[in-house]
Amino acid sequence: MTMAPANTGISERPARDMLAALARGFRCRCPNCGEGRLFRAFLKVVDHCEVCGAAFHHHRADDAPPYFVILIVGHIVVPMALVVETSLAPPYWVHAVLWGPLTIALSLALLQPVKGAIVAWQWAHYMHGFDPDHEDHHAPPGARWSGP
Repeated sequence: MTMAPANTGISERPARDMLAALARGFRCRCPNCGEGRLFRAFLKVVDHCEVCGAAFHHHRADDAPPYFVILIVGHIVVPMALVVETSLAPPYWVHAVLWGPLTIALSLALLQPVKGAIVAWQWAHYMHGFDPDHEDHHAPPGARWSGP
């Protein structure tokens, strides 16, 4: 006895190139076309791409970008600080002068590209509103998801 596949309500979707999307997002470009800007302000994602029209108003990056930036910056700065401490043993003020500004600069430099990559990752995997079958797909810009 063969069983028919269950109707999940999900239409067949074309595969999206995740690596290309991540690279485009990291460059702060539209993950769909790679031409349009992804941000209208430092961390404000555009509602839609001005080149291809892809909608981004429904992305859900939330706390992931700062989490990944903390992870990346920590893995860069902490080993460097340990090497300097064990090899040179400078006074604490030298550590503060070196690692404070470096941590702030790296964090600010990486926050927008990491957020762009996360939005692109969601787009590439049809997550949240990037799925045309998602109930919130056609919500107007600024509309909030109300949850289950």
